[in-house]
Amino acid sequence: MGSSAEMPFLDHLEELRWRIIWSLAAIVVCVGLAFVLVLKFDLLTWIQGPILPFLKGRRLVYTHPGDGFSILMQTAIIVGIVLALPVILYQVWAFLAPALHRHEKRIVMPVIGGGVFLFVCGAALAWYFVLPMTLRFLFGLGDESFDQMITVSEYFGFITSMVLAMGAVFELPIAILLLSVLGLVTPRFLAKFRRHAAVGSYAVAAIITPGDLFVTSVALMIPLYLLYELSIILSWIVFRRREKRAAAEALASDEVTA
Repeated sequence: MGSSAEMPFLDHLEELRWRIIWSLAAIVVCVGLAFVLVLKFDLLTWIQGPILPFLKGRRLVYTHPGDGFSILMQTAIIVGIVLALPVILYQVWAFLAPALHRHEKRIVMPVIGGGVFLFVCGAALAWYFVLPMTLRFLFGLGDESFDQMITVSEYFGFITSMVLAMGAVFELPIAILLLSVLGLVTPRFLAKFRRHAAVGSYAVAAIITPGDLFVTSVALMIPLYLLYELSIILSWIVFRRREKRAAAEALASDEVTA
């Protein structure tokens, strides 16, 4: 245990306050940088890429004078937070590290890195696979019956919620890993609920993708269920290491007693 574990409570609060201040400062700076990048590289046009094939040569419309600026700021904020993530994660690590044991410190950075990697994988799956499939299905339903007038604010809200939801769902292995480290779940317990996990994966897939209940949802259900299986493997690794550590401590205690 680090020496700062005995730091007075008020000093902990003061350190936490400065960690939050540095994180917020990083977000502000990165959002400003992201604003410039969004304009320079025309990211708003790139974000419209998935829906353009379905607009038949037309463009997204807006119904409020401030919609364009609002979308620009939302995009800059999202990109800015992504750019600021290394600083934010470092501040979290710097605050928690002194209070962690050596074996706990060894898993924190891999867990953080794994969490970022899984979020990116989930967001990429939503962007390159789920979103095009969903748009194809939705536009196929009313294409012959209605005139298209898709607003830019509704489209950006739609894709943002889908991408962020997919990224969040892909954090399942990290959440279960942390529960395993805390001793709240075991691999045997998780294995008992494989059937429930399959049904839950389908339900989550159907909620995230407002498309047909067969092709899109089943296609998304597969990686979600595989994430559950990965969670069982990670939980098993944690469980085995905890057992070895407990056995080593028991052996050391017996030797001292003898």
